[in-house]
Amino acid sequence: MTRRFILLGCAILALGFAGLVRAADPPVPSLLPLPAQLRTDAGAFTVDARTPVVLGDQTAPTRRTGAWLADLVARTRGLRLPLQRDGAAAHAIMLRLDPAAPVADREGYALDVTPDGIRISARDDAGLFYGAVTLWQLLTPDAEHGAVRIPALHIRDQPRFAWRGLMLDSVRHFQTEEEIERLLDQMAQHKLNTFHWHLTDDQGWRIQIRRYPELTRLGAWRTPPDAGHDGEPQRYGGFYTQEQIRRIVAYAGARHITVVPEIDMPGHAQAAVAAYPQLGVTGQRPAVSANWGINPYLYNVDDATFVFIGHVLDEVMALFPSTYIHVGGDEAIKDQWQASPAVQAKLHALGLKDENALQGWFIDRIGQYLDRHGRKLIGWDEILDSDHLPADATVMSWRGLDGAIKAALLGHDVVLSPAPVLYFDHVQGALADDYAGRLGVESLKDVYGFPTVPAVLDAAQAKHVLGVQANLWTEHMPTFAHVEHAAFPRLDALSEVAWSPAVTNNWPGFLARLPAQLGRYRAQHVDVADSAFAVEIATDRNVALATGRATVTLANQAGFGAIRYTLDGSTPTAASPRYGAPLVLKLPVTVRAASFAADGSALAAPRARALDRASLLSLPGSLLANCPGSDFRLRLQPLPDAASTGPVYAVNVFDSCQLFPATRMDEVAAIRVDAVRLPRNYALAHEARLVVSRPHATPFGELVVHADQCDGPVLASLPLPDPARSARHFTLEAALPAQQGERVLCLVYTAPTDGPLYALARVALVPAP
Repeated sequence: MTRRFILLGCAILALGFAGLVRAADPPVPSLLPLPAQLRTDAGAFTVDARTPVVLGDQTAPTRRTGAWLADLVARTRGLRLPLQRDGAAAHAIMLRLDPAAPVADREGYALDVTPDGIRISARDDAGLFYGAVTLWQLLTPDAEHGAVRIPALHIRDQPRFAWRGLMLDSVRHFQTEEEIERLLDQMAQHKLNTFHWHLTDDQGWRIQIRRYPELTRLGAWRTPPDAGHDGEPQRYGGFYTQEQIRRIVAYAGARHITVVPEIDMPGHAQAAVAAYPQLGVTGQRPAVSANWGINPYLYNVDDATFVFIGHVLDEVMALFPSTYIHVGGDEAIKDQWQASPAVQAKLHALGLKDENALQGWFIDRIGQYLDRHGRKLIGWDEILDSDHLPADATVMSWRGLDGAIKAALLGHDVVLSPAPVLYFDHVQGALADDYAGRLGVESLKDVYGFPTVPAVLDAAQAKHVLGVQANLWTEHMPTFAHVEHAAFPRLDALSEVAWSPAVTNNWPGFLARLPAQLGRYRAQHVDVADSAFAVEIATDRNVALATGRATVTLANQAGFGAIRYTLDGSTPTAASPRYGAPLVLKLPVTVRAASFAADGSALAAPRARALDRASLLSLPGSLLANCPGSDFRLRLQPLPDAASTGPVYAVNVFDSCQLFPATRMDEVAAIRVDAVRLPRNYALAHEARLVVSRPHATPFGELVVHADQCDGPVLASLPLPDPARSARHFTLEAALPAQQGERVLCLVYTAPTDGPLYALARVALVPAP
């Protein structure tokens, strides 16, 4: 009997996944995340509609896992497996909780496929469930329906990290109960076990607290900028009732996911202060914020406020059985505390040196309250900025890895969740058709390459790393389609980083297993970003303009899959010509291209690019670089709460200036700009001083076109229309003086910085007739 043994904990396997597996070896199953140990064997077992799922014990968790598996296989494979409460295990799928199961680790399991049947065993409920997840993936290796032949194999598997998390911000934009359940389903299928739920912030209070009804009557709703115009609602918000929260917690628990609530303090408190002004520092009632960023409202430090927080936490703890309660602690700018005589008097009475120390005292007091109730405090890494951190507090490191290192060195447990790589509000790709989000790009490969444990930590310190978590901040995710698009497929990379042994991390092997997962997404109607595989159609614009011929290159971000293309207007298929070398094409022509997996399934939607004189002289604003001096960049929708996924516009809220790349200006006679006006709903706190303000010659500012650089000769100045009397989208046109050769154009908006933002939808250079 021939057999192949794969110890996924050894470095040899990583080499094998990179392409050194012998041709005679069976392929590695398309499992995500990769199991810790897998051994393939001779033979196979076929699962069809006559194959029962046998419950080897009669515990409720085993019954739930069996029902979950049967339901998911029916929905994604069209295969209805009968559930059998007892009986022989031959030619069946056997699920059994077994105190003597081969894998002793928490959440671990053993899965064996032989020609006689399939057996999953585990010592705990979560392990049995994760074994069922792996079996479901074995049953869905492709897009076919019906019976499936599984090669004989033996898996011994357990997670690398105890905390495998995903954070969802339900404040900036709100999701329904059903949408959250969809996300929990995907978390379970990726073996993630911690759902960090961001429920309060400046822009809304989303959790019902019965003792304080104003938190949701007033604090859950905000008035958007431009409310009631162009589809923007008159008010935006919502909240989860306690009954809804109990259902969500139970739904997560049935999938072995712990829900960790976040109640932000002492900053990000504007919605709470809007509901109960006495909680704030100034005594004034602010509006619930419609601005993204860092708002100034903090809780005061009066005893009555701590009574309020205690009452809130009492109701929170009654709803969430999690060990950890997240208290935020981030981005609490201290301006209001510094300006308040009452707060300063408290600071001095406590003998504290500064406002950071006062925040530490605040957090420590909350930590003691949680400790008395059998819970643990977790907070963002700003809680390290004081000497008053509770001894058992856990730190969530988001400002890079420094917080994780400091926490571990001080003996605190830590969850790694650093920006930008695990901040999934960053876009996955830079093509013009990607969704809204933050730039720069944090790609699928970036997430897969995240190192998890800082190299400076020794073995003892590294034990404080509980795990990793990605964050879905939703300022630019107004719909659940945006949430899914931001999460997937990067969640596959996160799951493997969090679960699989570090030595198995191998990018080519991961990519080889991903097409089957994309098929699973399609079967479940999940909105997945195809940024990693979308084909970029590139050419030297100036050579093409000069010669009438374009040398076209085709590539995708991941460098994976076969790129197929067409030139005749048809949609590329797996049978279309395969790209292998640059194409030299006579203008005009339209190139369409798409990436395909080895089985012929599409990895990305087709992209198209028209190559003619007009298109080569025209670019969308999202592809124009920032001017020198600031690399901050967002991709924004027309309105903050717009339900569409496009169009989007590139904006730097600090400097409204972009560069049109060097272009042959011979015979160019004019410039035409499709412009758009956007709300300036950004709270920049101390960074507001970085906003560039420029003089303007007309009442509402101009779009000024400079040659070569941003202080170069002015080629045109196009006055902006009155915002109160003009459409949000408008066109600006101006003649240009005759130019020769290649010139860079700097396009600068001089609109007053206390008014709306302006963006470039498209910039076109117009040839002379």
